[in-house]
Amino acid sequence: MALSRNSNVKGKNSQDSYKKDINTKIGRIRKDKKHANDIFDVIEYLQSEDDQQIIFATNACLNIFCELIDNGDLYVGDLPEEENFMSGDHGAEVKYRVFMRHRYNSCVEFLLENIGHEVFQVKEASLGALMKFVAAEGKHPLEKPDPCEEYYFPKELLKKLVDRLLSEKEDMSLLISRFQEFLEMHDVRYYVMSSIRYSILKVLQKTKNDVIPVYQNNVFTLLSNINIPIQGPKMTTFLFEQDKHEEWKVAKVKEQKRSYEQTWLLFLKFKLPRNMYKKILVIIHETIIPQMSNPTLLIDFLSAAYDVGGAISLLALNGLFVLIHKYNLDYPDFYKKLYSLLDPSIFHVKFRARFFYLMDIFLSSTHLPAYLVAAFVKRFARLSLTAPPTALLTLLPFICNLIRRHPSCRVLIHRPSAAEEPCDDPFVMEEEDPAQCHALESSLWEIKTLQKHYHPEVSIAAFKISEPLTGQEEDMSQLLEFSTFELMDGEIKAERKVIPLEFDTATELLKSSREVLGVHFCLE
Repeated sequence: MALSRNSNVKGKNSQDSYKKDINTKIGRIRKDKKHANDIFDVIEYLQSEDDQQIIFATNACLNIFCELIDNGDLYVGDLPEEENFMSGDHGAEVKYRVFMRHRYNSCVEFLLENIGHEVFQVKEASLGALMKFVAAEGKHPLEKPDPCEEYYFPKELLKKLVDRLLSEKEDMSLLISRFQEFLEMHDVRYYVMSSIRYSILKVLQKTKNDVIPVYQNNVFTLLSNINIPIQGPKMTTFLFEQDKHEEWKVAKVKEQKRSYEQTWLLFLKFKLPRNMYKKILVIIHETIIPQMSNPTLLIDFLSAAYDVGGAISLLALNGLFVLIHKYNLDYPDFYKKLYSLLDPSIFHVKFRARFFYLMDIFLSSTHLPAYLVAAFVKRFARLSLTAPPTALLTLLPFICNLIRRHPSCRVLIHRPSAAEEPCDDPFVMEEEDPAQCHALESSLWEIKTLQKHYHPEVSIAAFKISEPLTGQEEDMSQLLEFSTFELMDGEIKAERKVIPLEFDTATELLKSSREVLGVHFCLE
């Protein structure tokens, strides 16, 4: 039976009075079962308007109910309805257990409700109490275990808690970070992932074409806090010990990875907010892929993410690149899609530094065909004509590094006809297929043009391509994050040499007009 929201403890006098009142009632309950009704007043404090009263009452309820669970005073098997049972002809001991079991259920409901409390300390206290109830129920089940399951875990209570953490209206990131310590326990982690799948099906299945940003952000936060040990076939850290747990599927890395994979794939199946794509794609190659048993199943998500466009497309190709190189994924259009991303917007996006970092990785192999590398070099060179100076100071060394890796592309620099006389450029900028753009037949006249750039740093960088290129590549790490502020700051702080206009200092020519007038008056 649930308690009324019209609590008579909202107006308790002072801090000492409510503590004394709660402690007195808990003591009476422990001393004699005839005072069991006092538990009503203790639970009512969980509805108080004073957050300190709620926290104190939470700890009191935790202590008394964990004690009752340990003593077996809450085990009644299948729980009957309270009103009919209490009016029936049953023994006092059985009635006490049913009564206290219903009070325990009421306490759990209020604690679950307080997970959404406006005061974080109340949320934290409720979370800790509920997880201790999970541990207590695991050690001393309140219901008859399913005969089909050899190992018991209070999945229903944990499922209710996960549902509260995955709120549809409130950002629960801070509380989820507090919950992370419980995810280090292998049994909790396994059943949390199962609960997440249940929640996703319940919430997102009914809104397939709509996004629920707050809910999906909570799911992402909870999933990204899950870390499965990669080494070792078995696990030994549990919320509570099980007999012969080494045979429990929860204790096996393979089963944990399978559950992790199923949960992520289900979450990624539904439409996501645009910013959620970025969050996932940034961590997918380092966090998600290594913990999956079959990462190639992410191909559908990564292909869909590529179609979103912009920086998201590049981040999606990063995930595909990892699958190609580490997991032998066959994706023949990878470089064609990468080539199609090169447009003037790449110099102005927030992820410009990451763009060039990833591009450097994608084009790092010396086994790439010459026509492909030449296509990227030429397209970058053409885009450089309209790029800002800060981007050019990154792009020009990048082009030089590509030519260093692939000596067959040096023909773009040293083609004689391009230097001697004007000619039509055979390169087709509008062509999306790098194999058909005729880049290898062209030249880097665009870099020659940049040698006359208005900014001296850009001009110096452009002249380097005319010099003999050494085998040592330039370090790009210092250039990727180069900003306009740093460029301007360097110009302001640069030392200026005094350039003499004449060998002899002028003495008469630059006199002020006042001095000239003074000489005129003297002559008169």
